[in-house]
Amino acid sequence: MHTWEVWYPNAAATGLLIARARIDPTMVLWVHAAPERLAVTVREGDDHVIAHGEPLERVGPQLPMTRLAVRDGIVTREDRWPTAADVGELVLLPGGEAGRLLSWWNAPDGREWRWSLELYNHR
Repeated sequence: MHTWEVWYPNAAATGLLIARARIDPTMVLWVHAAPERLAVTVREGDDHVIAHGEPLERVGPQLPMTRLAVRDGIVTREDRWPTAADVGELVLLPGGEAGRLLSWWNAPDGREWRWSLELYNHR
């Protein structure tokens, strides 16, 4: 089990938690509606830190989706539209709910988009 913690470090005295999710291990996690700066910690379980990224700054225009990736203990950020190759990846919503991306479409000019997300829970 991995625990992903996504913070907005510019808020308040110590930052504001955007989402915390316990999910099956993954090296890629999309975030919906990410702010311009993030701090991300990925833990094995709730303890051992396996990756960290801070500050992760938005580069380019504000888009509704942000792709986070873990490589060699470092979390990187890429703000972009999902493609067909990204269908099936996990998406983290503000608050901590995580779901699987089932479909994505966006207009070439970026003024509209449509997507489907599957939320599933098993205890």
